[in-house]
Amino acid sequence: MAEEKKDNGKGKPKQRKPSALKRDLQGQKRNVRNRSFKAKVNTAVRSFHETVSKKDSANLKSKLDDVYSLMDKGVKKGIYKANKANRVKSRLHALTK
Repeated sequence: MAEEKKDNGKGKPKQRKPSALKRDLQGQKRNVRNRSFKAKVNTAVRSFHETVSKKDSANLKSKLDDVYSLMDKGVKKGIYKANKANRVKSRLHALTK
């Protein structure tokens, strides 16, 4: 049947070092910040799509500028890669035509 694990005589199990705990906390904070920022970008993109579907050309430029600004800030902060931002901006610009 199942064999019991033998104790190697090493004593208690390994504990995480303080630096690993700190990195874990930093990662959790960064995750929350990045998810919040991405939600803001997705909301701006959704708002832009609604403006396009309504054919409201007066607000179209301002909505597009908002998305461009957010994407550029995301690249600057390291949340998005440059190619992703360029791809999204290009697709949204194509919708305006």
